Amino acid sequence: MKIFTARLRQTQFEISAANLAQCPPEQGVEIAFAGRSNSGKSSALNTLVDHGGLARTSKTPGRTQLINFFRMDDNCKLVDLPGYGYAKVPEKMKLEWQAHMGEYLEQRQCLAGLILVMDVRHPLKDFDRMMLEWSQHQNMPVHILLSKSDKLKRGPAKNSVLGVRKEIKAYGDQVTAQLFSSHNKEGVEQAREVLANWFGFEKEYETAQ
Repeated sequence: MKIFTARLRQTQFEISAANLAQCPPEQGVEIAFAGRSNSGKSSALNTLVDHGGLARTSKTPGRTQLINFFRMDDNCKLVDLPGYGYAKVPEKMKLEWQAHMGEYLEQRQCLAGLILVMDVRHPLKDFDRMMLEWSQHQNMPVHILLSKSDKLKRGPAKNSVLGVRKEIKAYGDQVTAQLFSSHNKEGVEQAREVLANWFGFEKEYETAQ
C-alpha cells in the first residue's frame, strides 16, 4: 500500500470537461467520485491523494460544475463528478449537469468503479439510490464513503454504517460501505485499498514480484 499511496500523491489535475465530448481520450482505468453537493466529495478525493487543494472545494455547495479529471499516470485517473442536489443552483443548470453526468456514467468505457460519498448524518437520499440503481444495472462496483464521521459520536456513527450496509444488501455484493472523515482521517487507508484493487494495482504488484 505504501507504493500505491506514493502514486496517489503524484496525482495532478489534467482537464475539466463540460460534457462527454470534451473528456480526454479513453485510456486505462478511471474511478469516479459522485455525491450530493454538500457530501464532502471533493474533500474526500483531496484526502485520499494527500493534496488539500487538488479538487476544488468550497463552503458553497454546488461549486463542482464540471467533470474534473485528475491523472495519477498514463493509465490511472480519478474523476470528480458534478455535485447534485443544491437547491440554489438554477434548474436549467441542474438538468444540464445531470445530463452530462449521465452520459459520462453510461458511455465512458474505461470507468471501472464509483466512489459514492454521503454525509454520514444524511445517507441514502434519492440521488444516492438513483446512483446505486444505475450501478447495479451497469454491473459497476460502488464503494460508499460515509463522510464527516467525526461529526457523530462513535455509537451513532456505527449505527449509521450498519444501517446503510443492511439496506445496500439489496444491490448485491459489489456495493460496500465504510465510515470516512477528511478531518481526522478515519477510513483513509481502507478507502485507498479499494482504489488499489479497482486500479488493479495489487495484481500488478504481485506480478512484479
